[in-house]
Amino acid sequence: MPDKHLSSQFDSDLNSLCSKLLEMGGMVESQTSTAMRAFTEMDLEICNQVIEREKAVNDFEIEVDSACTEIIARRQPTARDLRLVMAVSKAITNLERAGDEAERVAKRTKRIIESGLNHNINVAEIKLSGQMAISLLRRSLDAFARLDTIAAAEVVKEDKQIDEEFRAFVRKLIVYMMEDPSLITTGLDMLTIAKAIERIGDHSKNIAEFVIYIVKGADVRHLPHADLVREVYR
Repeated sequence: MPDKHLSSQFDSDLNSLCSKLLEMGGMVESQTSTAMRAFTEMDLEICNQVIEREKAVNDFEIEVDSACTEIIARRQPTARDLRLVMAVSKAITNLERAGDEAERVAKRTKRIIESGLNHNINVAEIKLSGQMAISLLRRSLDAFARLDTIAAAEVVKEDKQIDEEFRAFVRKLIVYMMEDPSLITTGLDMLTIAKAIERIGDHSKNIAEFVIYIVKGADVRHLPHADLVREVYR
């Protein structure tokens, strides 16, 4: 959380902003978990729940973005305070996009259910990457709450595992569709779901990188992991 200032109201504004970010993060984490449950259980009702709740995430982004703008206009923050406000502004954009990806998982799952097409596609990689994405999102938000750069660096590192699961599923899916063209329609929906989960991992990684930016004042988004770790411990 932010450092103390002479103005207690400024402290209150910054703390409120961080709390709103974490609240929005909780909403998106819930959306992602629910979307994955809908996929795992192939449950149409749960799909609809995710789709219906998406507007609440979008509305929350607008609210938090307005709070960021107000703090900048009224408080004119500098140095670490300014980095914090800017990081919150960017993090809520990533959360909103992660929410969009959770909705995409639900919509494609719904389409698979409604198509009534039977398939024998092994989706173990999708289920595993979904669990990993939920964990990364939760841990990136926890790192943000504590401004823990070491935990943030671990999130950045582990995002690569989701990428690997996605690539493994794509390779397997190509074989499935080549062997049985009737699986192509469902296979493409599965591919979209797998990609959406991979993107949720990317957004979680971005949030973790913002933690390092706040604390260290360095943009590490394009650094190799070894250089990122050196920056964290610098």
